[in-house]
Amino acid sequence: MLEKLLLPDIQERIQAGDVATLSEILNDWPGADTAALVEDLLPEERLTVLRVLALRKRVDAFEHLSMDLQVQLLAAFTNEEAAEILNNMAPDDRTALLDELPHADKDRMLTLLTPAERAVAEALLDYGTDTVGRLMTPDFLEVKQEWTVKRVLDHVRTHGRDSETLNHVYVTDAAGVLLDDLRIREVLLAPLHAHVSDIMDKQFVSLSVTDDRREAVEVFRKYDRTALPVIDGRGVLVGIVTHDDVIDIAEEEATKDQQLFGGVEALDESYRATPTLTLIKKRATWLVVLFLGELLTASAMAWFDDEIAKAVVLTLFIPLIISSGGNSGSQAATLLIRALAVREVSLSEWFWVFRRELISGLVLGLILGTIGFLRIALWSTFTDLYGPHWLLVGLTVSISLVGIVLWGTISGAMLPFILKRLGLDPATSSAPFVATLVDVTGLILYFTVASVLLRGTLL
Repeated sequence: MLEKLLLPDIQERIQAGDVATLSEILNDWPGADTAALVEDLLPEERLTVLRVLALRKRVDAFEHLSMDLQVQLLAAFTNEEAAEILNNMAPDDRTALLDELPHADKDRMLTLLTPAERAVAEALLDYGTDTVGRLMTPDFLEVKQEWTVKRVLDHVRTHGRDSETLNHVYVTDAAGVLLDDLRIREVLLAPLHAHVSDIMDKQFVSLSVTDDRREAVEVFRKYDRTALPVIDGRGVLVGIVTHDDVIDIAEEEATKDQQLFGGVEALDESYRATPTLTLIKKRATWLVVLFLGELLTASAMAWFDDEIAKAVVLTLFIPLIISSGGNSGSQAATLLIRALAVREVSLSEWFWVFRRELISGLVLGLILGTIGFLRIALWSTFTDLYGPHWLLVGLTVSISLVGIVLWGTISGAMLPFILKRLGLDPATSSAPFVATLVDVTGLILYFTVASVLLRGTLL
């Protein structure tokens, strides 16, 4: 909120060229607040604010900016300014930024790094795009099991500023193989003369550089850690992943799932950064598929054109029938996609889910069917809208609602399981897709029930 309150004053001082006052004010701000201010400024004002900051403050604020804005600012910096930022960024944040750049720009930015930082950046970029290796940082505290606690604490004081986190120290052997990770609390509470081996329990959790980054999210969630060590194929400690990186991944995956569930291909960039033509392409594919699916609804209605011609009253309830089925299917799909994503349920539990949703769908269908029947009965008391056979019409609508809601619920619940089994993303069983599926089958069910119950009367 601080940046919102002071935004007009900051902009006024930028326009007046009052660099001294800006520097005095902004260098006392946390990096996150300064980043929020920069996001709200006009493009031509952003560079002014960043340039008045001390280097460490400037890097801190830059790291808190959105990725799209980081890319824009990097292009606007001079080579000297870009070099200062890149050489002082956390290696994992820098890797993420470089990965967003076109190939030519990435190569140019790599030339601005010092030899040591360039070696680190190239090593991290060599890992697969979606692997844990791309997330990790090589800045961690490494100790040996024969060290005393006093030596460990001295080591922390000397090298702690260069570490991504001070929550853990990592015990390795002479070859760099990870032996244990120790909470700094355990070290602080141990006697100074004790050896690291005395407080080791060798009970640690680690990630592999080749693990999928989504697996890291699950491991962090399961073990409730703020940082996890990363090892290579030989067990050598090569880096750590911290919770802030995992939060970003979890947010990206959640955003992708929401986009897929909304019937849109997942965007490769943020909505703001995605070109309009790309946005149209991402949306058009699903819209065309769903449109073709809805054409089957017209075909289903054409199949029952005789019934519709004889009993026009049936058409009054078509929106009610298909929307109820689609809504129930979308509800079930939403619940199961999320449950699978956070591993509340597994593929092996599909039958348990089927039985649960069977009961849910039946009860929900009975609730809606009863309401539909009572509505028709009530209207028939005061009007002749549904004719002399209103009771049969009411039963038709009521029974159809039970069947369609039941079918929609089971379809919405089972489709994510089927897609997961096929190795596809369950989120692609989007709400529009489920609704379209249930629309077509719901109409067939509705008119089938009508042809049975109304034969000899309206039909």
